[in-house]
Amino acid sequence: MSDLLPFTRLDHFATTKQPGDAALQVITPQDFAAARTEICQWPGYKPTPLISLASLATRIGVGAVLYKDEGPRFGLGSFKALGGSYAALRVLQREISARLGHEVSLADIRKGKYRAEAAKITLVSATDGNHGRSLAWGCQRFGAPCRIYIHAEVSAGRAAAMRDLGAEVIRIDGDYDASVLLAKQDAAENGWFVVSDTSWQGYSEPPRDVMAGYGVMVQEICDELKQPPSHVFLQGGVGGLAAGVAAGLRQHWGAQAPRVVIVEPALAACLIASGRAGQSTNFAIKEETLMAGLSCGEPSPMAWQILSEEAADFLTIPDSLVAPSVRLLARPLPGDPSIEAGESAVAGLAALIAACADPALAQQLGLASDSRVLLIGSEGVTDPEIFGRIMAGSDVA
Repeated sequence: MSDLLPFTRLDHFATTKQPGDAALQVITPQDFAAARTEICQWPGYKPTPLISLASLATRIGVGAVLYKDEGPRFGLGSFKALGGSYAALRVLQREISARLGHEVSLADIRKGKYRAEAAKITLVSATDGNHGRSLAWGCQRFGAPCRIYIHAEVSAGRAAAMRDLGAEVIRIDGDYDASVLLAKQDAAENGWFVVSDTSWQGYSEPPRDVMAGYGVMVQEICDELKQPPSHVFLQGGVGGLAAGVAAGLRQHWGAQAPRVVIVEPALAACLIASGRAGQSTNFAIKEETLMAGLSCGEPSPMAWQILSEEAADFLTIPDSLVAPSVRLLARPLPGDPSIEAGESAVAGLAALIAACADPALAQQLGLASDSRVLLIGSEGVTDPEIFGRIMAGSDVA
């Protein structure tokens, strides 16, 4: 039992998984391979670290805790750099090819051969911060105009980071789902192109490309491991990260793939609601969570296809666990390295520690002394002001 975080009983739903092949068909091995081939050629590409938190593992009673730190990714601070920029490049490839009447290559767009054509193609998206930053970065590199829609609670620091990359940022009064709707409406009215990490009826290619980009991160993890983890705790949101990672792990490890545990804010729990309902289900967000990147009330249907088959468990965590988890990574147990992480990065860590402190829940999740748990540290310090307040002792940023 651990006293690292305030003791909290987590809401848990264990699924009755139905065998299926969504992890192979929604995002194919070819999709992942194409994304890896392109992204690994980008200037500044290098694998992010997979860090062993051995002291923490011993303290909470598991065999290993492995933390994939996405903070250094392309200098953008999060795993989203792999998704939004790649999906933007693919949208430009499809549209420029259609306008010119012949196939153009990703490499030629990346190298600027079609910069004049790209300048006539406006890309738009809604974001809680990191996806929009990735899209803005990609548009800046490829020469396309960029419009980013953010909701009322997105921090000023995250908005400024997108503007610094050349994006026009439009803030609305509503929540994330309202910003998604407005981005879609404005794009339809103006002939712009949405680059979203969530899918809807008739819209699937960019979200698939986003998840395919995340496969680069999964391959880096698998390349470092000689045996599969027993568990992977994955952040929720719309489900794109979780689905992309779950599919990549399934394709690499097959029947030995780790048990998938989805973790969401209690304030934005659309995936556990979907698990209980047995179908994709919306969740009414009444209060914004501190985990800004996970403040989503509507699952991505494409992601849900995968998670409905791959997720074994769903957990929700209260916001009260977030700031202590950020501080625990930054001021670790003796022997573990210090990691500076953003609020959304620690969801899996917080859930793991809380679950191990609750013997009944740990047993339900199959957590034991030989468990090897993979965590995705999805972002570094993407808002220094919020991080500074947390490190100063504030639990509400």
